[in-house]
Amino acid sequence: MRGVHHLALTTEDMKATVEFYAGVLGMPLVHAMKVPPGLGAGPGNRGNPPYEEIRHYFFDMGNDSLMAFFEIPKGAEPQTNRNAIGGMQHVAIACTPARFRDILERLERHGVPNSGPIEQLPGMVGVYLRDPNDVRLEFACQPAQGADQRNIEAVTQTKAEAAAELLTLDGVDAAWLAAYAGDLPED
Repeated sequence: MRGVHHLALTTEDMKATVEFYAGVLGMPLVHAMKVPPGLGAGPGNRGNPPYEEIRHYFFDMGNDSLMAFFEIPKGAEPQTNRNAIGGMQHVAIACTPARFRDILERLERHGVPNSGPIEQLPGMVGVYLRDPNDVRLEFACQPAQGADQRNIEAVTQTKAEAAAELLTLDGVDAAWLAAYAGDLPED
């Protein structure tokens, strides 16, 4: 696998979504389309929301990853609870120190409420905010890594560190640890 191709989220207001992602956050709009007839509620549906000819726009998240939005007809669906089972708690986007500073400046300039930079993990800072659709976003940065952000390397634990938590799950034993955490480094 190579990572995220795109995240597909929903909006009731594509114009406000474009203005926020392209204008406020500086994520270029790279594709704007309407889903062809027959791919929403029709027999050709391949996982699209069940509405015909809805807008589907893509934004460049950087590093060859995309964030996409389907425009759901206004009032057709309820607002989701980000903490519901199967829901999306938040989207975390990795960025370099320069881009992190740019995001903070953009949020300030546009008056977007946010958490301000907070330490997330050792060596990692983040800022949380909500988009116009109430999607919770996080921009995460590992300042010491400069322009060469290595997300997996920064969060990978040793077997012993992971085992301390994993052993709190019901039914976990040494064989389970070996099967699911066996590739973690020894130290």
